[in-house]
Amino acid sequence: MKRKLTLEYDGTGFHGWARQPGLRTVEGVVRDALDAVFPHWSSLAVAGRTDAGVHATGQVASVDVDGGPPPERAAEALNTALPDDVAVLAVEEADADFHARFSARSRSYRYRVLARRTPSPLEARRALWWPRPVDSDALEAAAALLLGEHDFRAFTPAETEHEVFRRDVGAAGWERDGDRLDFTITADSFLRHMVRTLVGTMLEAGAESPDRIEALVNGRPRSEAGLTAPPWGLYLERVEYDVD
Repeated sequence: MKRKLTLEYDGTGFHGWARQPGLRTVEGVVRDALDAVFPHWSSLAVAGRTDAGVHATGQVASVDVDGGPPPERAAEALNTALPDDVAVLAVEEADADFHARFSARSRSYRYRVLARRTPSPLEARRALWWPRPVDSDALEAAAALLLGEHDFRAFTPAETEHEVFRRDVGAAGWERDGDRLDFTITADSFLRHMVRTLVGTMLEAGAESPDRIEALVNGRPRSEAGLTAPPWGLYLERVEYDVD
């Protein structure tokens, strides 16, 4: 029986999603919870393999299970076996061919920035502290240039396993609420470090960010883009799937 799991986690204490020998990972603790709840399970897949320190409020995993609690009781059972920094928000029945990664139509990320002169101990592992001036109008103009299909090779490490660098961005924008500045973006898929490097480049460029972004999304090399923002401000917020 196929199950779709929606997960939330604080990435601070993890070396990313993917299981690694000797390291604490989100996949590792989820596997342990599945072992504790289901007599047999297999084929665990995830929509986005988040890096070390990256958070999620709407990560999606798929898994084949045999036995164990029904979907309406499975989230509670799994949460009793999970640590405090991971939670299963929902468990649903899914079609046999559902795959968390390959069935996804789009993914949405949020990057949080604390834009003020003084740091916040409460936000130290939740947002990027940015004490420099911010041009909100320039940031919004730069985000608008990301819409549509572009070549984003400038926003992923030069040494990469990616062979195709074109991505289709359906939505992108900046929101400001007091000291909090959030960048949100939705695309069919993302290159490694793409969101973080977009954020770093836009913030670093300041008033010049629209011109900078317009040039960079046409396949310019990584060396021409700006800094890669740290992982702790990034959240995988939502994964969308086609509905029959």
